[in-house]
Amino acid sequence: MGITRNTVLEAWMNEHGHSSNSLADAVNTAVGRLTGRTGGLDGSSVRSWKAGRVRWPKSATRKALEDVTGLSATALGFVPRGRTRSTPAALQEDPDMKRRTLVGGIAAAAAAAAAPGTSAPRRISMGDVDRLQHRFGEIIASDHRHGGQLGIEQRAAALADEALNLQNAGSASQRVRSSLYASAAAFRSSAMWAAIDGRRYDIAKAHMREAQALAEMSGDQAIKFRIWSHAGTMYRHMGRPADAFAANDVARNLHLTRRDPLFASLGLARQGAIHGAAQDRTGTRRAFEQAQDAMLRADHADYRPMWMLAFYDQAELDSLALSAYLSLGDYQTAEFHAHRCLSALRPHMVRSRAITTTRLAHAQLAQGASDAATATAMKVSVDAATQHARVARMLQEFGAALRATAPGSSSVHTWTEHAAAWRMAT
Repeated sequence: MGITRNTVLEAWMNEHGHSSNSLADAVNTAVGRLTGRTGGLDGSSVRSWKAGRVRWPKSATRKALEDVTGLSATALGFVPRGRTRSTPAALQEDPDMKRRTLVGGIAAAAAAAAAPGTSAPRRISMGDVDRLQHRFGEIIASDHRHGGQLGIEQRAAALADEALNLQNAGSASQRVRSSLYASAAAFRSSAMWAAIDGRRYDIAKAHMREAQALAEMSGDQAIKFRIWSHAGTMYRHMGRPADAFAANDVARNLHLTRRDPLFASLGLARQGAIHGAAQDRTGTRRAFEQAQDAMLRADHADYRPMWMLAFYDQAELDSLALSAYLSLGDYQTAEFHAHRCLSALRPHMVRSRAITTTRLAHAQLAQGASDAATATAMKVSVDAATQHARVARMLQEFGAALRATAPGSSSVHTWTEHAAAWRMAT
């Protein structure tokens, strides 16, 4: 069997700015905390992990690495002895293979449980679910900082598989099993969103199908809403408003939206964005008026899942309105929502700030304010401008529009030099 690179670990290191040497130092320190004796790793040790030459580090090293990253060894792409690595991307491209693997795992677990002389299976508890939820929080945080990155998608997909593997690891109550399916669906929906944000739409659709099946088995209304609402956004970005409306309507028709005005508000705001893409001014205005009204009626003390609390607020409503009015060519209204969004964005919404700033630059340029628009666009961070597919594309479009509307101007010269500096920095 050939050696397979550990691309999941590489993606995590790239996302967190670790070189092979710096990760080795961090793990050595963690080993010291665990054992009282500093570890002896160096950069070549980590390069062996990335190259796949070491597929399962020793126990103390493995535990130290998990402490440093906050992820399990399997979620980082390592493979226990006796198993083979199956990358999330490969499984996404071949859903039939994934189903065969899952069915085979279930059969193997059943055969092991039935074999004479084996010990009783472990009891899976809500503590296991809580640990998964902690990992889910890390995925959400990474998404808001970076967004669209392949590493986030791969980690989320790996954690979805980890949640499913727990189903076969022992006995559990129905509540625990439902929660495990909900956790797997949540991770898979995060993988779906990362693929959407990175404009990897075919992969996003494969994640979507997995997430929808898992959500049905969980019976969790909130995660069903998240998946179908993401699907509506995906189809909007793909330029398929009819499909976007249909998917978003599935989310909006869940009884959860009748019980909780905040979910109703999010569904209506995303409906408004779709109306904007479909060039329906009346539908856009009505949807955002209703979304605003529903948000004002929501009791913010009510319990809601962490993914909802982490992103949906007045700033996100204004962000969706900005997108809609920009699509409609109502640039003055779009600029109003952009400024209101930027003033209310929470500090952790790094990706959203880059997107909103770029859209604001487009709205200003369309109103003839090329100097102000250029200054706004230059506020986007180099990481977002070069690493986030959606932001990079919008900035390329901004540059083209600037050259078309103000050829030979000082703004064009300033922007050209700034964009070149961005490229040199990567």
